[in-house]
Amino acid sequence: MRGVAGDGSDEVRRSQEDWRRVRGELGRRRYALSQTALELYPRVARVAGTSLLTRPRWQPDAPVPLERVSLSWQPGGPAGAVDGTGPESAGVRPLRGDGTRFPGYADALGALSPPALLENRACYRLAGVDVGPGSAHLRFGEGRYFEGLNVGEAVAHEYAAAALDRAAAGGLPPLAGLPLRSRIGDPTDLRRRPVLTAICTLVLRADRASGQARMILHWRDPDRVASNGGLYQVAPVGVFQPSHDAPWNWRNDFSLWRGMVRELAEELLGAPEDYRSDTAAIDYERWPLHATLSQARRAGSLRVFWLGLGIDPLTLSCDMLTVAVFDAGLFDATFAGLVAANDEGRIVTEPGATGPATGAAFRHEEIERFTRHEPMQAAGAALLRTAWQHRDTLLGSWQGRITG
Repeated sequence: MRGVAGDGSDEVRRSQEDWRRVRGELGRRRYALSQTALELYPRVARVAGTSLLTRPRWQPDAPVPLERVSLSWQPGGPAGAVDGTGPESAGVRPLRGDGTRFPGYADALGALSPPALLENRACYRLAGVDVGPGSAHLRFGEGRYFEGLNVGEAVAHEYAAAALDRAAAGGLPPLAGLPLRSRIGDPTDLRRRPVLTAICTLVLRADRASGQARMILHWRDPDRVASNGGLYQVAPVGVFQPSHDAPWNWRNDFSLWRGMVRELAEELLGAPEDYRSDTAAIDYERWPLHATLSQARRAGSLRVFWLGLGIDPLTLSCDMLTVAVFDAGLFDATFAGLVAANDEGRIVTEPGATGPATGAAFRHEEIERFTRHEPMQAAGAALLRTAWQHRDTLLGSWQGRITG
């Protein structure tokens, strides 16, 4: 048994052991809990029939080319936003050794059940979304990673604890019995809490010769990540944030494309996250991977699209849905060193004629398998279904040879 954080007493020990018990159940039952948590929001729109919550104005009618997605800066956070440190969150903040409660869920996580990756990094906080015909505009402000954990993982823990308490009697926890979640209210209201967002990218390898495409998927290791462990997801996915907290990175890294390239390098090629931008900003134009992929976009062998965004019903985490379509030759040259696993989990493979094939076939049967029959994160499921709906636009005229 793990020790108690601090000298503590029997009351402290019981508080921490109960917190660990619920945290363990949250990890084991995350997918099932996310499906039932959806029922808390019957009036909120969903993406492509999945459990990802959204607003109609957050979803474009058709994929928006990434170059038509603009960003702007909105300083200052929303007044009165729930930050996960108030009295309504006391039930998910166990006691410390001195008898006081941990100040936030992230502090408890770090002390009692730390994942391999847990840093309070600077992040871009989503402040507004405006989608128009063929374009989108996103507004962001300053945030911190622990702000997201203090709310998102806290409401997930709160729901898991309530579900466990009601397991014997049956039925699902009502929203009224979840004080922190109730205080937040509408999960799509960006004014109610700090909303950090991840860039969730479906990478497609499009083979024009065969008319087939493959998609890169990822399994998230619950022992290595602070959230959404044990679930399938597309890859790469990464929190939209500067490469380092140094002030010059806020503006230099404030780009969806630059963030996507960093995640491609880290999750698919195993590159380290240390860009030495603690001393100087990244020179993206001289970075070979960024330069090569940017040229490929201009040449048309790489096409990148934005498909909207949504909110996970369990954790209230926000994901932007994007697709990067690589011509087969460019994909093979770029990802010749594709990793089988990374710091957050493993890349999905399936049997092939000459050995394991990377990813899964981008076809209707596989979309249905992962979005209906596998434990897949809500954003990943929404992205797969939305991409399949828009495959004509994403893949171009040759895709007609793909059968559903």
